[in-house]
Amino acid sequence: MALDQALAFAILAAAMILFIWGRLRYDLVAILALLAAVFTGVVPHGEAFRGFGDDIVIIVASALVVSAAVARSGVMEAVLHRVSSHVTSVQGQIVLLVTAVTILSAFVKNIGALAMMIPVALLVARRLKASPSCFLMPMAFGSLLGGLVTLVGTSPNIIVSRVRGELTGQPFGMIDFAPVGLGLAVAGVVFLVFGFRLLPGRRKAKGTMDEALDIPDYMTEARVTAASVVTGRTVGDLVRFCNDKVMVTGIVRHKTVRMPLLPDAILLEGDILLLEGDPEALERAVARARLELEGGDRPTRTARAADEIAGIEAVVGPRSILIGQTAKRMTLHEHFNINLLAVSRSGQHFTERLRDIVLQAGDVLVLKGDLTRLPGTLRELGCLPLAERAIRLGNVRQGLVPVAVLGSAMALTAVGALPVASAFLTAAVLMVLLGALSLREAYAAIDPPILVMLGALIPVSEAIRTTGGADLIARGLSDLAGTLPPYGALALVMLAAMAVTPFLNNAATVLVMAPVAVSFAQQLGYRPDAFLMAVAVGAACDFLTPIGHQCNTLVMGPGGYRFGDYWRLGLPLSILVLVLGVPLILLVWPLV
Repeated sequence: MALDQALAFAILAAAMILFIWGRLRYDLVAILALLAAVFTGVVPHGEAFRGFGDDIVIIVASALVVSAAVARSGVMEAVLHRVSSHVTSVQGQIVLLVTAVTILSAFVKNIGALAMMIPVALLVARRLKASPSCFLMPMAFGSLLGGLVTLVGTSPNIIVSRVRGELTGQPFGMIDFAPVGLGLAVAGVVFLVFGFRLLPGRRKAKGTMDEALDIPDYMTEARVTAASVVTGRTVGDLVRFCNDKVMVTGIVRHKTVRMPLLPDAILLEGDILLLEGDPEALERAVARARLELEGGDRPTRTARAADEIAGIEAVVGPRSILIGQTAKRMTLHEHFNINLLAVSRSGQHFTERLRDIVLQAGDVLVLKGDLTRLPGTLRELGCLPLAERAIRLGNVRQGLVPVAVLGSAMALTAVGALPVASAFLTAAVLMVLLGALSLREAYAAIDPPILVMLGALIPVSEAIRTTGGADLIARGLSDLAGTLPPYGALALVMLAAMAVTPFLNNAATVLVMAPVAVSFAQQLGYRPDAFLMAVAVGAACDFLTPIGHQCNTLVMGPGGYRFGDYWRLGLPLSILVLVLGVPLILLVWPLV
C-alpha cells in the first residue's frame, strides 16, 4: 500500500471515529478531515473546495427549499387528513408513510419522492406528539428501497444498465430490476415498520425558539370573499375544512352586525370571521379556505421588496404606549406603518373585533411591517420581540403551485430532460419567484452544517479513488472471491458495494465495482448479469451513514439524527438485503 493510499484510508477512518464519538459537530469533523487531507497532500490544494460545487450539495440544498415550500402550501396536510385521519398510532402512520415514499421512489427519483413526503411526516409527528425521528429515517431508507424496483428509481440502476449495454450490447430494461427490487422493497418496508424502535427514542430536531415559544391561542380576523371555498357554506363546514384546528369565535356582517355563532350559520361574501388557533393552523386555514386576512393586504410605505415584509411576534411591555389602547384608536397603520394581524392573551378567548381589543401588558401581538424598520417601531411602541421569531401569518401562499413545480421537476428528471441537480435548483428558484416562499424563508430552509459536511467530505472520499485505493480494494476482492462458492462470491460483491458506497457515493461505486464484478464473473465462467445486479443493489442500499446518499442527508437535520444513529437501523436492514438479495438474484438471474 502506497503512502498516499494509507493516508487517505487513515483520514477517513479517523473521521468516522469522530463522527461516531459525537463530541464534535459533524460539519467541524468534515472540515478537519478536509484540512488533514490537504495538508498531507492526499487532496491537492486546487481540488480542496471542489466538493462545494458538487451536484449532491446543490440537490440537497434545493430539495430543502422545495420541501419547505411544499410544507407551507398545506396541500400535503390536506392529503394526509383524507388518507390517514383514522390512523392514530405511530406504527400505523409509519406503514402509510414508508409505503407511500417507497412506491413513489420506484417511478421518480427517490430524492424527489422523499422531499415531497417530508412535510407530511413532520405534520404527522406534530399531530401525534411524536418525534420526527420515528418517521424520517425509515422513510429515507424506504426511498432507497423503492429505487431498486425500476431502471429510473436510482442512479446505480441506470449506470449498471449502461455498463451491461457496453459489455453485452443489451442494457437492462425498465422492469428488469423489478423481480429482485420488489422483493427487497417489500421485505425492507416490513422490517422498517417494526424496526423503527431501534432508533433513539424521542430524538428531536435541532432546537429552535419556536418550540420554546409555543403560543396556541391567537385571535385573528379573516374576510370571506367571492373566491373563498366556504362562501355559501356553514360555520361547521369551515371548522371541518380546517381539520378542527381553528375555532370560529365570532362572525361580523356588514362591518357592524354580530351574527349568532351557530354551526349551521351560512357564511356570505363580506363576512368577517374571528378565528382562534396557533399561527400555523391559522395560516393554513386562511390559505385553504381562500379567505382574506384583515390587515394582511395593507401595504407598508417604506419596503422596497416583498421579501422585506414579514410578520413578527412581540410582547406588549410594562411601559408600552399600547396599554389601555386599541389598534383602532392608535391607528397603527397610519402612524407607525405596521398592521396588527393577531392578538394572544393567556387564558382568554376574544369575541370582540381585533381593532377593538383593549391591549394589556403581556399581550402577544402579531405585527406585519417592514423588517428594516420593525426594531425601531417596536422600541417606540414599548414592545419586545419574541427572540426575533418571525412568523408567516399573513404571507401569501400559493396552494397547488409548489406541488406542481415539484411534480414538473420530478417528471423532467424521470424522462431524462434535465439532470436532477438542474431540475431541483430550477424548482427552488421558481418557488421564490412564484411567491411560495420569500427569499428570506428559502435561505432559512437551507441547513448550512449539512451542506458544509457534504462539501468538505466529497474531496476526501474521492481521494480513495484518485490515490488508487479503490483499485486496491478491487484487487483484494478478486483474490478473496476466487476462493468462494458462487453464492459467496455474489454476496461478497454486494457487501463490498455496500461498504464502499458511503465513501465514494453510489454512482462512483458502480463505476468502480461493475467492471471488477464483470471481470470476476468471466474468470469463473459465469454470466455477468447476477454480479452486475449485486453491484446495483449494494450501491443503492447505503443505510449506514448520512453521507453516502442524499436521501439520508436530507433527513439528518429535520430528524435530529447524529452520525452514529444511522447504523442502528441501517445495519440490520443491510444484513436483511444481503441475506435476501443474493438468493433472489440467483433465482432471477442464473449464473449459467
